[in-house]
Amino acid sequence: MKTATLASIALAITISAAHAQTIGVSMSDLDKFRTALLNGVVSHGKTISGLKLVTESAKGDNELQKKQVQQFVADKVDAIIVAVSDGDLGPQMTKIAADAGIPLIYINNVPSNLMDLPDNQVVVASNEKESGTLETKQVCTLLKGKGRVVVLMGEPFHAAARARTQDISDVIATPDCKGLQIVERQAAYWSSDYADQQMQEWLSAGVKFDAVIANNDEMALGAIRAMKKNNIPMKGVVVAGVDATDDALAAMVAGDLDVTILQSAVGQGAAAVDAAVKLIRKEKVPRENNVPFELVTPENIATYLPKSQ
Repeated sequence: MKTATLASIALAITISAAHAQTIGVSMSDLDKFRTALLNGVVSHGKTISGLKLVTESAKGDNELQKKQVQQFVADKVDAIIVAVSDGDLGPQMTKIAADAGIPLIYINNVPSNLMDLPDNQVVVASNEKESGTLETKQVCTLLKGKGRVVVLMGEPFHAAARARTQDISDVIATPDCKGLQIVERQAAYWSSDYADQQMQEWLSAGVKFDAVIANNDEMALGAIRAMKKNNIPMKGVVVAGVDATDDALAAMVAGDLDVTILQSAVGQGAAAVDAAVKLIRKEKVPRENNVPFELVTPENIATYLPKSQ
């Protein structure tokens, strides 16, 4: 009986090893949100028996990220999860993985070749039409449909930055919000430091505004920092961002940030891993897998504090 038990255990270990899977994960960079995104991938990966994750950061270097994906292919991983900073990298990433027959999951950023992806390549992201729209509608409500707005954009070539910025314009074009006027709009590359610098320039130039609408929380927080340096009362300015990071939620509790939108790093990370595992098993996965955005305000922040990134 003891021998049979030991044999069963050995067989189970052999089967487990045979089914061990490796997923390569390449992040374009590791800012606040993308670090949370990677943590979401890693945390969910740990819950899946026999799954190994190999993670890399391209540190903002597109060529390095391509080399990382090529190395994953050379290492014969079972699937690849990639967060590209530039959606236009999609066709190149797709070809590298497709030529090797390895499933590829784009996370957070939508590739420019979305409609041409092969069956074993999918996207896990959030519908950017919701993010900038929810954000700007709330700003419009707080300003009662009238006021001057400055806009801080992410990387100009990033699909999310383009979409969120277009959302702002679309909302302002509606009858209820047509009293809003964009007086300045500049890229701050998702960075709090760049946003701080840009806000300092606007203030030095005498730009007058009632609201700051940023494509992400990092830039919103940078703008707040700059305004505080210049002794501008935060009660007189509406500030909005996207991501609901822990720093942003703390700023909202402090009364500095008025609006943020939860983009669930945990949700996207888990969905990307699940999609990868299904594709490895040759199961069908929809081309687009959306994780919903949610509006966060001082009125409902208590609900979201446990969800901070």
